[in-house]
Amino acid sequence: MNFSYWLGKRLFHEIARGLFDFHIIGEEKMNFAGPGLIASNHDSFLDPPFVGQAFDEAIHYFARKSLFDHPLVGKVLRSWQAIPIDRDKPDASSLKATIRLLRAGKKVLMFPEGTRSLDGKLQPAEAGVGLFVAKGGAPVLPVRIFGTHEAYPRGAKTFRPARITLVVGDLWRPDLESYSQTGKELYQVLADEVMQRIGELNL
Repeated sequence: MNFSYWLGKRLFHEIARGLFDFHIIGEEKMNFAGPGLIASNHDSFLDPPFVGQAFDEAIHYFARKSLFDHPLVGKVLRSWQAIPIDRDKPDASSLKATIRLLRAGKKVLMFPEGTRSLDGKLQPAEAGVGLFVAKGGAPVLPVRIFGTHEAYPRGAKTFRPARITLVVGDLWRPDLESYSQTGKELYQVLADEVMQRIGELNL
């Protein structure tokens, strides 16, 4: 873990716990060796740093590709292990980079819904997460974050009082040979199952 990542982790750790009484349910499930695709619901800009700071080890994130165009922001994002991705048209280099990370034993945070929810309710999963499940060879850790929609919803200008909780599910290792679907159909089936597992997590 480099110094920039450690510093960001400490900053968001203090914000999460100091302002939002952040706590974790199922924390013992987060400590597993090897690669993992961490799949979370997405309600707020707070989700990536708040989920990330909950892990003891450094994890990898996705960040909008255009953010990397700014020299300083791009440098910080890279030091925080962010992976540039075009959300509207994912390119092969981002996909390959992510799969390489998973196959190399790293952990990557992904939001199957693809974008932040407007009302705090779960949205359908996009097929992309299923592709990573199929190609990355890594187990999936479903997590669900509660309270970030109330604390900083989409379109908000300031933080609002809220208690934020991260609920951690059981590690899922799908048996890909048991699925009859192939290609994009398989990716969507896997994505839907990931989203179902997130939806089953409650306070």
